[in-house]
Amino acid sequence: MNFTLSPAIRRSLFITLALMIAGVIVEHLRDSEPTVVAPTETPTRAEARLEQLRATASTVPAKDEILKKAEADLAAREKGLIVADTAPQAQAELIRIVRELGHGESPAVEIRNTDGFGIRPFGDSYGEATVSVTIDCRPDQLVNILAGLAARPELVSTNDLRVTSANAKDKVVNVHLTVSGIVPRKLVPEKHS
Repeated sequence: MNFTLSPAIRRSLFITLALMIAGVIVEHLRDSEPTVVAPTETPTRAEARLEQLRATASTVPAKDEILKKAEADLAAREKGLIVADTAPQAQAELIRIVRELGHGESPAVEIRNTDGFGIRPFGDSYGEATVSVTIDCRPDQLVNILAGLAARPELVSTNDLRVTSANAKDKVVNVHLTVSGIVPRKLVPEKHS
């Protein structure tokens, strides 16, 4: 048997169904009572918190000034880094510095021998390049070279100094001098495990 509803009956069924759903919703809303949420903070606590946030915010300019000063200080110190793209270039720069100081002496002090010892970590952010040079000079020239190293704008220092008598008559000494310079961390070789 084929059962068909007329359009008027279908429309009244849809309206009845919509009214029933609306009635259920209204009844549900009527049964549920509104809940009052208690404030999490009292006005006094909220004012205290606001005052604390204002105090913290007022320190930001001072902290920014300290940060700027520290960054400027770091930039000034890092100007003394040995600038090089590779470890051999860094070591060559150290040798050049010693050679330049030796040539400033009268008579000029020449480097007889050089040895490079590589680059090792220096703290967490830098590396230390080390070279050793052998020179023959008078004691006053050695003092001048050491003073010149200390006065350099580069971050260089003496690690090891061995002095032996070479020619007592001419007051010449044989010097084995190890010099280190601070380099960027990128030049430190990676350890392979």
